[in-house]
This record gives sequence, structure tokens and C-alpha cells, in this order.
Amino acid sequence: MGVFEGKVTIVTGAGSGIGRATVELVAREGGSVVGVDLQGSPLVEDERVAWVTGDVTEETVNNQAVEMAIERFGGVDSVVLNAGMSRRGSITDLSMDDFDRVMNLVVRATALGMRAAVPALEARGGGSIVATASTSGLGGDTGMWAYNTGKAGVINLVRSAALDLGVRNIRVNAVAPGPTETAMTERIQQAPEIHDELRRRMALQRWGQPEEVAAAIAFLLSPAASFITGVVLPVDGGLSANSGQFYPAGD
Repeated sequence: MGVFEGKVTIVTGAGSGIGRATVELVAREGGSVVGVDLQGSPLVEDERVAWVTGDVTEETVNNQAVEMAIERFGGVDSVVLNAGMSRRGSITDLSMDDFDRVMNLVVRATALGMRAAVPALEARGGGSIVATASTSGLGGDTGMWAYNTGKAGVINLVRSAALDLGVRNIRVNAVAPGPTETAMTERIQQAPEIHDELRRRMALQRWGQPEEVAAAIAFLLSPAASFITGVVLPVDGGLSANSGQFYPAGD
């Protein structure tokens, strides 16, 4: 039997990258999944995977995902809130419209996903929520102030929700991926000087893969993490261990 046998998971931002890898991992481990994405499903639906196409910044879409999970699979045991976006530009150059778009998809959608799922999780006796934060929520990045603000917001949203929901036997955690090879980072991957500089700052000297982040999400969802809540787990190849300073060996 797989780790998620008999369990039902909702995954937002499920169409590509980390979200898609999470859907595939949960289904492979015996779970049922409702994937949610604005662009629609790139996955072949089977008896274990259902799909909601919509904008998770809207309350109705989050409610629809919960309703489908209940109607199709009988309930909700866990939720992965993974939808996100970024916009580059300095504090004086990036428009406030772009800032609002980032905040809506990164923070508002995460809050809406939690709020929609809590009654269904509670009806099953509790469950687990994992949000995708970022190492960009742990520190600042040049020209990424909107994304930094949004992901930092997710981190404290997770901490506060963990305190609120622990008495209901609902665990709330986050993963904080470092540079990961997804569609969202494709432009950076194609800029060798940026790609290589980020790689050099990581202890493992390589970018991450979506499947590696999905594995960390699966751990936090699983019974193996039954006494873990309110934490932010960096999945970043050692990027967050680096202070950014450099001292040659022996000096």
C-alpha cells in the first residue's frame, strides 16, 4: 500500500512544475487528487485524479475544489497550496497593479484555500495543509520585492494558521524551495550568468527538480510528520545556509 492509500488531497497550481509533480507523487502512492489550475489539466484523468479549472484567487473556485473532493472521493485529508507567480522590478519601477496580482495569487489564494478546506478536514478528524513558500520569503532578492513580500506573508500565514488550527488536529506547514527548474523560472534558467551564480551559492551546486520539492511536501503531508506543524522547511540545496560572504580556505 502507498503512503496516501485511501487519502484525498487537493493541489493548487497543479498544472506544471512542483504542483504537477505533487499530483503525480500522491496518485502514485495510492492517493486520490483534485488538481486546480487556471490553465486546465495537462494530465490524463483517471479514477484517482479529478480536475478543477479556475482562478484560486476566487473563493468560489476553492470551494468548488473542496466540493469535488467530497463528491468524487468522499472527503479531504490534505491540501497543497502551491499556486503562485512572480514579477520582476525594483520598488520604484514595478507597478502597484503587478504588486496586487502577486499578493492576490501568493497570499490571498493561500488564505482562501485554507479557509475553504478547514471544515472538510475537520470532518475527517483533522488533516494536513502544506503551502509553497520560497527562500525568497526568508530573505530579500534584488528586483523581487513583490514576490519577497508575498512569500514572507505565506510563511507567517502558515505559522498563525498552525496556531489556530492545531486544536482541530490540522497541521499547517510550508516548504521553501530554492531555485528549481520549473516553467516559472525558465527565463532565469536561460540566462547563464544568473543561473550559474545561483547554482554556485548552493551547497549542492545544482538547481532543484520539482520532484524533489514534491517529495518534501509529501513528507509533511504524511503520518511521518504527525508532530510537525508551523514549520517552514527549506528545500534549497543549501542556499539558505549561505550567508553570501566568501572567505578563501585558509585565510
